[in-house]
Amino acid sequence: MSVATAKKQIASEAAVPFDRELEDLPAELRWREWMGRIEAVLFASASPVRREDLARVVGQGTSVEMLIEDISSELAGRPYEIARVADAWIFRTRPQFADAINVSADLGETSLAFTEMEMGVLCAIAYHQPITRDGLKNIFGNDISRDLLARLRFRHLIASGPRAPRPGAPHTFVTTDEFLATFGLGTLRDLPELDPGEGS
Repeated sequence: MSVATAKKQIASEAAVPFDRELEDLPAELRWREWMGRIEAVLFASASPVRREDLARVVGQGTSVEMLIEDISSELAGRPYEIARVADAWIFRTRPQFADAINVSADLGETSLAFTEMEMGVLCAIAYHQPITRDGLKNIFGNDISRDLLARLRFRHLIASGPRAPRPGAPHTFVTTDEFLATFGLGTLRDLPELDPGEGS
């Protein structure tokens, strides 16, 4: 086979569209294949995968939620699970195995090691978002360093929010989907309730 022929064959194979519908398979095998595709995409992703992205690998109109429920049922006895994070899903280790992982694994940057101040600022942003640096200063009684905020931003735990509606329109900070995933939260509504007096 010549190089030109090989290139044509590769190009024609690449042009074959991805078969989402799998109409040539019986219904049960089709469902199984869709489950496998969703599980593979979630397994390969280091960050939560949104519903619209998962819907690209299954038949049009197929319930991504039902497929994930079936996969989750099969994972019931495993040490990992599929967790919902905002409007996306991710594989994560079940919380009861956290101590074993911390003792045995070198987690590097994924470690949940935070200074007391970092954790305090994260909590303040989570409960009061969108919040400005001045708002954080009011809570802590002193300026929050740009370095601390940069570290939290580097770990993708916080991001810029809308500009505050006041003179100068200062930047605000909000938490991210990575924050939710890191702390095992589905939405911000899953944050623990503050004791009376803590929210001010």
